Amino acid sequence: MSAVAPSMKGRGRRNVRMATEIVLLAILLVAMATSTKLVKIGSGADSQTREFEPAAYGKTQFPKTRAAIEKRAVDAATLAAAIAKDPDEAGKQYGVAGGGVGPEMSVKFTGVAGKEDSGVYEVKVPGLPDSLVVRVQTGPAINGTDLRDGTGDISFGQFTNQIDYQNAGYAVNAEMKKEVLSKIDTARLTGKTLSVVGVFQLVNPDGWLVTPVKLDVK
Repeated sequence: MSAVAPSMKGRGRRNVRMATEIVLLAILLVAMATSTKLVKIGSGADSQTREFEPAAYGKTQFPKTRAAIEKRAVDAATLAAAIAKDPDEAGKQYGVAGGGVGPEMSVKFTGVAGKEDSGVYEVKVPGLPDSLVVRVQTGPAINGTDLRDGTGDISFGQFTNQIDYQNAGYAVNAEMKKEVLSKIDTARLTGKTLSVVGVFQLVNPDGWLVTPVKLDVK
């Protein structure tokens, strides 16, 4: 009896331990199953197979950017007066936080194109002080990320990394050139009347470099 009892007890302990391990394994498997999301390779949720496509992004985003800037655009005379009075307050009232040192300001105006320098035209806008120089980018190079930053709807957190975020700015600029500037003879605008809707970063109150989303030549 004494020889058999310990053996039976040992087997009992092993059985209990095995049963416990089986239960724990079952719990782990259930937890893994409930927390795992099945993603079809190549689907929209498969972030590992997706790469940022600037051209596709620009084509989709630019119409949204244009609509938002047109909606926010303030008459240049009104905006210039507000900036002259209090740049900080004007930025809060009319602008959105930019990606750099100043707010992004959406503006609209009509004026006569003056001299051109590397695709940038000075535009004389009636009703603005002589000290204010308004310039419009017409390409071929479109500098800056005002179109990306001008609506406040695009942020770094929407992208995988800094490279994609930067490329998003280039992509929107490129689509603007395609949709707006390609339809204009940008080499011969001096002396012509331009109606512009665009955006600029308020850095120098006396110098606006406007990136257009709409440009009509009369």
